[in-house]
Amino acid sequence: MQATRDWFYANWMHAGFVAGLFLIAMLPLLAGAFDLAFLLVYLQLPIYMLHQLEEHQGDRFRRFVNTTVAGGRDALTTPAVVIINVPLVWGVDLAAIYLARFVDIGLGLIAVYLTLVNGIVHIAAGLALRAYNPGLVTGVVLFLPASIWALVTVSAMPGVGVPDHALGLALAVLVHIGIIVYVRRRTLELSPRPA
Repeated sequence: MQATRDWFYANWMHAGFVAGLFLIAMLPLLAGAFDLAFLLVYLQLPIYMLHQLEEHQGDRFRRFVNTTVAGGRDALTTPAVVIINVPLVWGVDLAAIYLARFVDIGLGLIAVYLTLVNGIVHIAAGLALRAYNPGLVTGVVLFLPASIWALVTVSAMPGVGVPDHALGLALAVLVHIGIIVYVRRRTLELSPRPA
């Protein structure tokens, strides 16, 4: 069991990358059955999986956060990275796809804003630090075009309005704030206490 968990912790982003390629390869099969708005919501999950390879391969993102934000402390742990990216990111995107298909296309904006906000965070970090951060390239090349196209297309669908945008944006921002709060709290816990 420990060996399986260790393998998954080291390789989840590779498995996600392969799954993402397969999900993208299915797009031509789905194109005849669904409208463009739904397909663009669906696309958010596989492009996130492709992005995660750049971001997390070789433990890049965790080491980057621990060095630049936590002062070298192990604030962002490997189990936390897996929980954030697999059940949270993949799970939220999958839920948004189901909600867009079976409840209301506007709820697909949850996945769209998750991608858009993440891309913006990578760009903002790159500008603030004047340096590359893991995930920046796919944040610019994949996330911005795909999420903006999806945002415009889904927004034009009948019945999609401000509440859909507010919900999608709020959830995306909360996810990212949650990660920041977690890392800051852990950094404080790991900081030496004054004598």
